[in-house]
Amino acid sequence: MGSLFRSEEMTLAQLFLQSEAAYACVAELGELGLVQFRDLNPDVNAFQRKFVNEVRRCDEMERKLRFLEKEIQRAGIPIVIPPSVPDSPIPREMIDLEACFEKLENEMKEVNTNQEALKRNFLELTELKHILRKTQHFFDESSFSALLSVHAELHHQQMHDADREEENHKLLGDDGPRQGVPMRLGFLAGVINRERIPAFEQMLWRVCHGNVFLRQAVIDAPLEDPTTGDQVHKSVFIIFFQGEQLKSRVKKICEGFRASLYPCPEMQSERREMAMGVMTRIEDLNTVLGQTEEHRQRVLHSAASNIRLWFIKVRKLKAVYHTLNLFNLDVTQKCLIGECWCPVADLEHIQAALRRGTEKSGSSVPSILNKMTSNEQPPTYNNTNKFTAVFQSIVDAYGVASYREVNPAPYAIITFPFLFGVMFGDLGHGFIMFLIGLYLVLNERKLQEAFGNDEVFGIFLGGRYIILLMGAFAMYCGFIYNDIFSKAINIFGSKWNVSAMFDETVKGEGMYQLNPNVSAEPYPLGLDPIWQVSNNKITFLNSYKMKMSVIVGVTQMVFGVILGIFNHVYFRKFINIWCEFIPQFIFLTFIFGYMCFLIIFKWFKYDGDSSAQAPSLIITMINMFLLTDGDMMYSGQFGLQIFILLVAVLAVPWMLLAKPFISYREHHSPHGKTSRYQGARMTKSQQLGDDSAEIIHHDELDESQSTSSDESEQEEFELGEVLIYQGIHTIEYCLGCISHTASYLRLWALSLAHAELSEVLWTMVLALGFGMEGFIGAIATYLLFAFWAVLTIGILLFMEGLSAFLHTLRLHWVEFQSKFYKGEGHPFRPFSFEPILNTDDDV
Repeated sequence: MGSLFRSEEMTLAQLFLQSEAAYACVAELGELGLVQFRDLNPDVNAFQRKFVNEVRRCDEMERKLRFLEKEIQRAGIPIVIPPSVPDSPIPREMIDLEACFEKLENEMKEVNTNQEALKRNFLELTELKHILRKTQHFFDESSFSALLSVHAELHHQQMHDADREEENHKLLGDDGPRQGVPMRLGFLAGVINRERIPAFEQMLWRVCHGNVFLRQAVIDAPLEDPTTGDQVHKSVFIIFFQGEQLKSRVKKICEGFRASLYPCPEMQSERREMAMGVMTRIEDLNTVLGQTEEHRQRVLHSAASNIRLWFIKVRKLKAVYHTLNLFNLDVTQKCLIGECWCPVADLEHIQAALRRGTEKSGSSVPSILNKMTSNEQPPTYNNTNKFTAVFQSIVDAYGVASYREVNPAPYAIITFPFLFGVMFGDLGHGFIMFLIGLYLVLNERKLQEAFGNDEVFGIFLGGRYIILLMGAFAMYCGFIYNDIFSKAINIFGSKWNVSAMFDETVKGEGMYQLNPNVSAEPYPLGLDPIWQVSNNKITFLNSYKMKMSVIVGVTQMVFGVILGIFNHVYFRKFINIWCEFIPQFIFLTFIFGYMCFLIIFKWFKYDGDSSAQAPSLIITMINMFLLTDGDMMYSGQFGLQIFILLVAVLAVPWMLLAKPFISYREHHSPHGKTSRYQGARMTKSQQLGDDSAEIIHHDELDESQSTSSDESEQEEFELGEVLIYQGIHTIEYCLGCISHTASYLRLWALSLAHAELSEVLWTMVLALGFGMEGFIGAIATYLLFAFWAVLTIGILLFMEGLSAFLHTLRLHWVEFQSKFYKGEGHPFRPFSFEPILNTDDDV
């Protein structure tokens, strides 16, 4: 299975790149995506690194591109997707890109500013046009005569007050009589947002004490806000008042409510003349606005055809310079030194990429790749494709595998959908799920482009292959259960020989309990369809599915224990084989494996006639642990069970004590001390490449220094700590075998729950329509089928499917992977342009 069975072999390498070729080499490595760089300047501030100015320039260019993208989206112009991803631009191209983006940004800002000013002028003229029209209507209304009468009354009262004031002056001896001058009725006209009219009217009434007269009319068509582009509904108003004091108050209220005031002549002829001038100016503005919008559309269309290419180039530039900031400069300032993790199997591709980068830059000095030895744990890299990636992600969600540890993902490709199918076994529901998965697989590219960024749908699209396999295995298990929407299919014919009473039962006139003694012969494959109409169907299926779950669970756990031996052999930890693998295998197989043997043996030995005399499996296992004799299935069973139990019990102290004391003895023996990394470190012959002319290796002095540092870092052996750790591990394994075996009973429980829920939906929903006759029965069946289909898809397919998925996930994470998998590694995160280009976030 290659690297899928075990992670790729990694090596730490040192890169020596000439300054003029560094950019091109790193860009080629980014296209390759097989190198994970280390930060050699962890204590240096991000603003003090060598290429920080280039990164800032890329940030500025990306800001300008986002501004252009926002303008394009606001204009509703489709953005052209490039047919292919361009290569990383050369550094000299950055100047041209900056000049291009600067020109486009300035042009767009200038166009937007001019267009906003023109639209604001157009809005003012449009509002003035409506004011002139509406005020003319106000002045022409008959109700305006009432306003004039009010004005006359106010004038009469004013004259009366003036006479009284004159008499008072005479009484006081003032010789200068004063005549009351009548005040003219003034007015203000303007436009205000429609939703502010009630509050505006109330404020005028309170502040002016009812001494103003307000008229307002709605503008039918909404007006465009020049700043935001939103459509705003407005109304025209005119306010009549008397005196400068009221005029000042009215103006302040209009300013507070953001109402726009416009000059409006009193004479009708003047208003008509102004309206004609306004219409002429509006026509001229429409022409200018049209030309401005055409120019803006041309600029945006030109940008929309290239903006994705520009984004890719800028992000590649930024990613390369961000990576170059991880490098160190040598003392001559002419060479960049970097360190990276890379797969050993891909060293040739990495060297080829370095050669291409050197050739593109025109440098005459080749780039150097130097392997290094390190005690640091390498990252874990599993080379996957789009099919295996989903299963690898399920494993990595629990914990990334330790370096070169056995990878559970290839086995999960089969076991995961199979265990799901055991719990979700229904031929009909599985077929629907299979069709959903098949649709996602066949249309993955089109769906990825349309809904790839959707959070919920993206999860289903990413797991399309596992949905396809889960549906296929659910169909297989449903065929074994002979269950399709809680009904059976009669393929091979029933193998039961029953009396005529059974014919009446089939016709719905009664229930019949099957007796295994009347079965003629075994059914060829799966369950006999006659069990679906049997009264004791659940009793039979409970026993069948429960035993099947135990067999499947113990088999998978034994397989997990066997996988552990591959880790022990690879890491050369042979003490774990004798002190962990063998006692664990004995304990698991001698107790739970023997229980599975009894289940299968009982199936073969006892038929329908002798099933009543078969001993109970639970009682047999209890007698085994109590060392008591009882009903036996075969001769010599009692003695064999005592032997099996004693060996299984002896395996517990074997697991507990053997490894700590052997390790203690080896540690204190003169030849027992070894490096902590013995066996896990690669030999020199494995590290060196035979056909690598550009690889320079460390000398023996460096290797000896590395070995001495390993020995100096070796920790002192503590027997007490090792005993405690081994005791915890032993107790966890022994109790885990019991609890994990019981945990696999969820296969039986969920399968039974799914079948019963499907049957309930059939009998209580769809069967109601089948029970009716005639035209009413047809209509009822049609309506009930829609209701049944919604419940089936919503509850059984999605909710029950999600429940079975989560239970399958737990069985793999806990019951299976705990037998051999540590998951204490860290993932390999190579420098690659692909994830950078697929996200909108900053690099």
